[in-house]
Amino acid sequence: MPVVPWRLPALLLVAGLATLAGCAPHPTAGNPPAAVVVPAGPGPARTPVRFDQVPGWATDRISEAVPAFLAGCARLDPAADAKLPGLCTEARTLPPGDDAAARAFFERSFRPYLASTDGSAKGLVTGYYEPEFRAARRRGGIYQTPLLRRPPGQVQGRVLPSRAQIERGALARRGLEMLWVADPVDAFFLHIQGSGRARLPNGEVIRLTYDGQNGQTYVPIGRVLVDRGEMALEDVSMQSIRAWLVAHPREAKGVMDQNPSYIFFREVRDAAPDAGPPGAMGVPLTPLRSVAVDRVHIPLGTPVWLDTNDALTPTTPFRRLMMAQDVGGAIRGPLRADIFFGWGPDAEARAGKMRQPGSVYVLLPR
Repeated sequence: MPVVPWRLPALLLVAGLATLAGCAPHPTAGNPPAAVVVPAGPGPARTPVRFDQVPGWATDRISEAVPAFLAGCARLDPAADAKLPGLCTEARTLPPGDDAAARAFFERSFRPYLASTDGSAKGLVTGYYEPEFRAARRRGGIYQTPLLRRPPGQVQGRVLPSRAQIERGALARRGLEMLWVADPVDAFFLHIQGSGRARLPNGEVIRLTYDGQNGQTYVPIGRVLVDRGEMALEDVSMQSIRAWLVAHPREAKGVMDQNPSYIFFREVRDAAPDAGPPGAMGVPLTPLRSVAVDRVHIPLGTPVWLDTNDALTPTTPFRRLMMAQDVGGAIRGPLRADIFFGWGPDAEARAGKMRQPGSVYVLLPR
């Protein structure tokens, strides 16, 4: 997930799921806040609240968010508040694993603001992960689907051939092939996630991340399948789409080609096996503590509190402190958040099912 403005979360394979309409603002305890940073009404607003009004604040393992906060300190967004560098210095003195000290630090240094837009504080929370797939350095046998490097001179906005044209050889004989993937469906979902782990036949693992796009518009194939009557809108998930593609091998390529967007990759060298891929800030993403946001509304490096529900057990609250460290092509507006779940089967299961309403609290330096 790259980690870059073109990465799309797995659950936004269907158009029209980016907003939830008609939801009331999240209730808060105690007296209502007296002011808003941006006047209420049409458009985005931030309402200041107390920490005891933030649902779940007292029970989160706040110390687990400190390493992610410190990781982002080295690469703060230029738009971030000028007070953050000083707070980074203070955060480095916090005792590891001390939730009380970490909670006191954030309460002392930041003030939470409930984000809303057009009078509603309910947004959409999705998830993404770092997939692992089989690949080889050379073409042969089951390894027939190429992953391409970014063409020399390719810049954002420049339009290149579509996915279907590229897969038919439009960029062949240019030496762009870096790996050959065993499963074309794996390659397709890698394009959606934006980064991944390629396991070679000899057991070596290569880390890949986004390095450009062909300039073509992204078309969610979930929408294509719904329009074709292959599945109902409420049944669309990464898992259901993958299952359909696997069950319909003769039609799968034609459906995937309906998305003309194509992603180019680069190899990430010297990446630690227990670290996530680099996000838009250029630092490794932390599972369940890094989140992709719209940097127009939330500068990268900003602490964010999410109040939503668990992906696999929707009746279980998911409330925790996250760090805004990534962006995504479908992450637009002040009430959109895309949780990085990590890597491995559990991360895949949770990210693929994550599509929950939720509230976003932005923590700004006092």
